[in-house]
Amino acid sequence: MPQLLILRVAVPAPLYRLFDYLPPKESGEGALEPGVRVLVPFGRGRCCGVVMQIADHSDFDLAKLKRASAILDQSPLFSGEDLAFLLWSASYYQHPIGEVVTNALPVRLRTGEETLDNRQQGWCLTREGELLDIDLLGRAPRQRALMEFFKTHKGCHAREGIVEFCGECRSILAILLEKGWLSTCQVADQPPATDHHRHIPGPELNRDQQSALSAILEGGEGFGVHLLDGVTGSGKTEVYLKLIEDALARHKQVLVLVPEIGLTPQLLRRFARRIPGRISLLHSALSKGERERAWHDARLGRSRVILGTRSALFTPIPDLGLIIVDEEHDLSFKQQDGFRYSARDLAVVKGHRINCPVVLGSATPSLESLGNALRGRYRHLRLQERAGGAEKPRIDLLDIRSVRLDAGVSPTMLHLIQDELMAGNQVLLFLNRRGYAPVVTCHDCGWISVCRRCDARMTLHLTSQILWCHHCGAQRRLDPACPECGKSDLRPLGQGTERLEEMLAQRLPEVAIARIDRDSTRRKGSLERLLKDISAGKHSLLLGTQMLAKGHHFPNVTLVGILDVDQGLFGADYRAAERMAQLIIQVAGRAGRAEKPGRVVIQTRHPDHPLLQTLIHRGYDAFAEEALQERRDVGYPPYSYQVLLRAEAAKEPYPRQFLEQAVALLGKDSLQGLEVWGPVPAPMERRAGKYRAHLLLQSADRALLHQRLARWVCGLHELPSSRRVRWSIDVDPQEMY
Repeated sequence: MPQLLILRVAVPAPLYRLFDYLPPKESGEGALEPGVRVLVPFGRGRCCGVVMQIADHSDFDLAKLKRASAILDQSPLFSGEDLAFLLWSASYYQHPIGEVVTNALPVRLRTGEETLDNRQQGWCLTREGELLDIDLLGRAPRQRALMEFFKTHKGCHAREGIVEFCGECRSILAILLEKGWLSTCQVADQPPATDHHRHIPGPELNRDQQSALSAILEGGEGFGVHLLDGVTGSGKTEVYLKLIEDALARHKQVLVLVPEIGLTPQLLRRFARRIPGRISLLHSALSKGERERAWHDARLGRSRVILGTRSALFTPIPDLGLIIVDEEHDLSFKQQDGFRYSARDLAVVKGHRINCPVVLGSATPSLESLGNALRGRYRHLRLQERAGGAEKPRIDLLDIRSVRLDAGVSPTMLHLIQDELMAGNQVLLFLNRRGYAPVVTCHDCGWISVCRRCDARMTLHLTSQILWCHHCGAQRRLDPACPECGKSDLRPLGQGTERLEEMLAQRLPEVAIARIDRDSTRRKGSLERLLKDISAGKHSLLLGTQMLAKGHHFPNVTLVGILDVDQGLFGADYRAAERMAQLIIQVAGRAGRAEKPGRVVIQTRHPDHPLLQTLIHRGYDAFAEEALQERRDVGYPPYSYQVLLRAEAAKEPYPRQFLEQAVALLGKDSLQGLEVWGPVPAPMERRAGKYRAHLLLQSADRALLHQRLARWVCGLHELPSSRRVRWSIDVDPQEMY
């Protein structure tokens, strides 16, 4: 009698279980193993799922089981350990397993399409392009640079190799194709152009760097978490590179996670100069094909170093021997919708599961990581001196009480800016608010530009003449007159980066200004081009939001001005002080990173605020020590564990009714060892047309909390009011928004 096979499949549906299927009648060339994709009937249609397990029995009536329609892969896309890690992640974060597994696949593969082969589009010189005199392209420098690349490196090149040399250049390639100087071709899988470089040896490590490197290497190839706590400019990346070289020498692969897409180009260039072999990029700005090819390169072991943002953590990497999480404190590592996971925390779990070292790096470590170091779970390694002999910047407070500001800039700050620019240096101004002004008001009747769908005001974007809600994304044209009284005296209040740029261009017309925020870098490749121009000295005055604060190296910046620190000093979230302290230190770290000394000037109306005084006079370590003691005294994380249940609905009473039923579902017995806070309205109660409410569970016992949570989540689906709300579970929440 043939053996009964039951496929247990994860399907992309908001359901907390696997589904049993019979195998297809004919498997064709596909492999019937865990980790392959299958096409299965589901509901009234069909969908693409992933086989998680193969069993010899089912808890359901075999006569009622449906057959899978087809096996889509000739070999598994995920190993057994990859699948076990996804199951663990779904269980810990209480998220449907089918959605977790689906999100781990490249976009094309989620819909059942065939995997891409190892050929991709490339470009090569035509006969006309070979004969072209590139000196004739003097007025088109980017075209000239690209043609020079093709003339120097003969043959057909994929986009990956071209971008490494010339930066983002999709539009330039199109122009050269249209002119007939380039033609398209098919490029077989090959190492990128950087493989043929002569790799540059790194600088000699200083004492702190060498001590940290030795400590990590002495820990061996097995699991251990190392918190690399280094002041800004201390050379953490050099330590990373030495660790990567060691892992590659052991024939291992390395995963490097960064919080923002904007950090990947500079790290890629630096890695490419030092590391032989293929380096794969994985982030959302890549095209579907580019990302899938990079995913396969990592899965098949062709890439030895994988550099990506948080979702790269779920990429199958068969020979993984080292995980590095750069800027581990950054909130971007926590997914804030859908599958609400922490890539930093899961990196530690992954390292433990596969028995490899994990390095968490930051100049401003999170209080969770510092707490783990104090408990002995992580090894705390410090880099206390800046690399290359650079000095730490001097930090001063500038009291702006009773001072008239121009677009948020005081006369003293403007004078300091002019002095530095006159000396031939670069200046960085930080204002964490994009747009022209955060609100528009009518001077006659007092009307203000509120969002019709949120409890928020709409930001004016003057260039495009729109009002834009930065919370729900709603946009509308700026009215020529007040919509309430009809008068035309509408005035912007406050300032954003767009207004700051306008004022500086008027006051300093001879100075080249670079503005870096989400609006100015929306087009693909624009951020990389701006950063390259800044490094080349084409812009003397840099201004922007927190995109400028994260890990960028600007050696000629000698003055950093923080224009509006006060907005973060009085936040309702208990993490607000930690976030503001980290932001101040990170922004300050852009100053004086080379031979020139740096200075940081912080404008504030609260110069005596304890947070500012502690940071300036005693540093981040002293702030973190005091903050951890406060957390310990009141029992907040990292000395307790939290779960946040969010609910939203179109009608105001529904979220609260659902959360009240959720509290009742816990029962009196389950409340032992738990604190239940709420239900309460969300800090922004109405957002995107929905009313929102929160319920927070907290416990000093993580195991107890998760034991109760697993049973509780199952019951939430059955509550009478659950159909009237949209609800979500956030384990270890980082924002109470």
